[in-house]
Amino acid sequence: MLHRTFLALTVAFGTVTAGAGTVPAAQAASRAPQISQGSESAPSARAVIKNTAGTNIGFLRIDQQAGDKTRLTVTVTGLRAGYHGFHVHAKGVCDPRAIDPVTRSPFASAGPHFTIPPTTHSGHSGDLPNLLVAADGTGEATVVTDRFRVGQLFDSDGSSIVIHALPDNHSNIPDRYSHQGPPSGVGPDAETLKAGDSGGRVACGVITRNR
Repeated sequence: MLHRTFLALTVAFGTVTAGAGTVPAAQAASRAPQISQGSESAPSARAVIKNTAGTNIGFLRIDQQAGDKTRLTVTVTGLRAGYHGFHVHAKGVCDPRAIDPVTRSPFASAGPHFTIPPTTHSGHSGDLPNLLVAADGTGEATVVTDRFRVGQLFDSDGSSIVIHALPDNHSNIPDRYSHQGPPSGVGPDAETLKAGDSGGRVACGVITRNR
């Protein structure tokens, strides 16, 4: 039987731990994540993730937990194997025809990364660990963060989940690596600071409240 490797990541107080295991690829591609909740009344949200063609390629579930922690569980299929930048973005609009005039990436309607100040890249509240996709195009991850609560995702313009084409380096560029941009000529350039060099946006899902 074909199996795929999945990555379970937990983020809490700025630390990350990882574990590995296997589940059948066909099963993972066809099911939405099943999450046990500590309380039936705890706020929760969801997003159906679609590619630029409008095809459903994944599902995200978000649950509020005790201690102001938020749990996100995602399953995807049909993506390129490898690591992908995976972020909550600031606007709840996923229009693949909205092209960024600078990067030419679709889903510009989703806006920048969701954040609660400070606004530096390392401080983006919506930054999450990279999503690892297996050779068969499927991926699954669980993340726990204390950088935002479920209710904060529903401000005046909502929020969305975005998957990028490339890995996010989380602005982790040592100063000894130089570039051509101002002002000092060393360290992360503007694109790295903005999105961690994670490339174009390949999939997007509007985050909605669970009823």
